[in-house]
Amino acid sequence: MKRLSLMAFAPLLVIGTPALAHPEHAGHGSVMAGFVHPFAGMDHVLAMAAVGLWAATLGGRALVAVPATFVGVMMLGFVAALAGVTVPFVEPMILSSVVALGLLIAIARQVPVVAAAGIVGLVAFFHGHAHGVEMAGDSALSFGVGFALATMLLHAAGLGLGLGAARVIRGPTGVRIAGAATALGGVLLLAN
Repeated sequence: MKRLSLMAFAPLLVIGTPALAHPEHAGHGSVMAGFVHPFAGMDHVLAMAAVGLWAATLGGRALVAVPATFVGVMMLGFVAALAGVTVPFVEPMILSSVVALGLLIAIARQVPVVAAAGIVGLVAFFHGHAHGVEMAGDSALSFGVGFALATMLLHAAGLGLGLGAARVIRGPTGVRIAGAATALGGVLLLAN
């Protein structure tokens, strides 16, 4: 029964509206607005959950290092945007990160923790920059705290899914399926 419910969950990763959580929410600078913001775009939900899922597949030090790197570098991207640093290709990088992270999970190849942290750090900068472009003024810190907390929650959900899938299905199959579903979701978002 548990196997069936996990398999039923994988398609949920790719359904939903590709809202692309960006400028339409500008100006709302509370912690709550920042917290809710990443959930408004399937691109962010998939990418952030995939970071946790990938960390779960890598295990060991990656369980903390990979998500922590993402959050830290994402905040650097956020601050860079607030400082007026222009970065090209933000949206394509965000969407591509969903596909790339999903594929890394699906192929289940072990990589060193430092390399994994470098990969998520690269994409995290773009995710943070996208959020920072939307914010300005005194309320930016509150908004940043909120979306950092939401990011950690999505990473934790991915970690939980990855660790749970490995136990329920007794191997990497369930996690690989979730990775493939994530990559497919990214392809669908790129097509829109």
